[in-house]
Amino acid sequence: MRALISVSDKTGIIEFARELAALGVEIISTGGTYAKLKEANIPAIEISELTGFPECLDGRVKTLHPKVHAGILAMRSNPDHMKQLADLNISTIDLVVVNLYPFKATILKENVTRQEAIENIDIGGPTMLRSAAKNYQDVAVVVDPSDYERVLGELKENGSVSLDTKFYLMQKVFMHTSSYDTMIADYIRKERGDKEFPQTLTLTYEKVQDMRYGENPHQKAAFYREIGKSKGTLADAIQLHGKELSFNNINDTNGALELLKEFSEPTVVACKHGNPCGVGSADNIYDAWKKAYEADKTSIFGGIVVLNRELTLAIAQEMKDIFLEVIVAPSYEKEALEVLTAKKNIRILELKDIEVPQKEDAYDMKKVNGGLIIQTIDNKLLNEEELKVVTDRAPTEKEMEDLLFAWRVVKYVKSNGIALAKDKQSIGIGPGQVNRIWATKQSIEHAIELIGEDATKGAVLASDAFFPFDDCVEAAHQAGITAIIQPGGAVRDADSIKKCNEYGIAMVFTGMRHFRH
Repeated sequence: MRALISVSDKTGIIEFARELAALGVEIISTGGTYAKLKEANIPAIEISELTGFPECLDGRVKTLHPKVHAGILAMRSNPDHMKQLADLNISTIDLVVVNLYPFKATILKENVTRQEAIENIDIGGPTMLRSAAKNYQDVAVVVDPSDYERVLGELKENGSVSLDTKFYLMQKVFMHTSSYDTMIADYIRKERGDKEFPQTLTLTYEKVQDMRYGENPHQKAAFYREIGKSKGTLADAIQLHGKELSFNNINDTNGALELLKEFSEPTVVACKHGNPCGVGSADNIYDAWKKAYEADKTSIFGGIVVLNRELTLAIAQEMKDIFLEVIVAPSYEKEALEVLTAKKNIRILELKDIEVPQKEDAYDMKKVNGGLIIQTIDNKLLNEEELKVVTDRAPTEKEMEDLLFAWRVVKYVKSNGIALAKDKQSIGIGPGQVNRIWATKQSIEHAIELIGEDATKGAVLASDAFFPFDDCVEAAHQAGITAIIQPGGAVRDADSIKKCNEYGIAMVFTGMRHFRH
């Protein structure tokens, strides 16, 4: 039996090769791997000795040779193949152990040059892997050091690697080379600054963890992370305490973080089922927490809370009496952590770069039956030059501050969405209704029920899309709302403007819609 070993990731390779040699396996190797084996006194043949041809072009060409690939690709059950090998004096290669140039590690380095990246595109490695995988019936191919033990175990027990294991190893090869090529293609697209959606779309992600189940217990689920810089994302968070994150935890927490990133001042966002239920901004994080909590003390139960400042002992002492699923903050006071970790199951995450915005070239993707829909992320809030007061009365400075606060919130409310705010606190949210008047009425009802009869008096209203009729203005007036922000653009805009003027309500058009389906 002969093995060809050529690895960039040398984890466990000395131990593996030593065991192979002890089993009488003849080892062929290349470059740095060969030097490593010789240093460990493991017998090996250098690739140039096998091919009779020296490595050339700075190592770019070493395994691309018929004596390598014929030895791998020959079908042992095909007499003609075996006769040709004999005529050409080529011996079979039965085990290929290869992993690839560190392209990913290279492109993740700071200030990497294009030339560095391109030099770390492996050519011979993927070719050997694909050759061996194609001929899996006769050749075992190992791309992952975690499989060394399985292969050795079968060789020791049976003298060969089982067909089932070879088929499993074949699958891993094509998943690995596919991911590798996708990383290269994605890097080149970004280097070119190509903003167009490609004709064919390939994506690659790395598994972070399996989950107990998905949205419901009968569904399977896993969490994957993008390959690349992930600062400010859940994939970069460190879990300090609590149960494993669930599918719903990750989905809902991500939504809360997206909203939090809209704010630079001390802000707290409470989220439930993908919708914000309480948002507060203030001069300090404790007051922001109080606003977020008091906005909806009911819905926060079993919810998620994210903060953009250090979580203090004072906040922790109030949180400990509330059932929360997940807390995310950039840091925690030592005493605060001691209080929170007394609760066994609560998931506590530290995300140091919580303020880092989403990458501008990121995609938002949704799987549909039979396909995938894809769009660029909604990374704009509004264009200030398009902001237009359309009523006789302009909003006061304070109203404008609250309008912009509410606009940030409603951007992350499921459509049809309405958000009410006062004093930089969300006071009522109407998410996901099939018509806008229901969302408006719901937000008003919730504010009055949860905060008090006068909650909406002097408040402002934000709508994620235009008012099709003036009924929402009528409802706002009856609730004592004094200013409205919405995209505008409806056929009946004039009706809503007229109604606002009649009631002395200030209305601002943004010219930008924020549907969130």
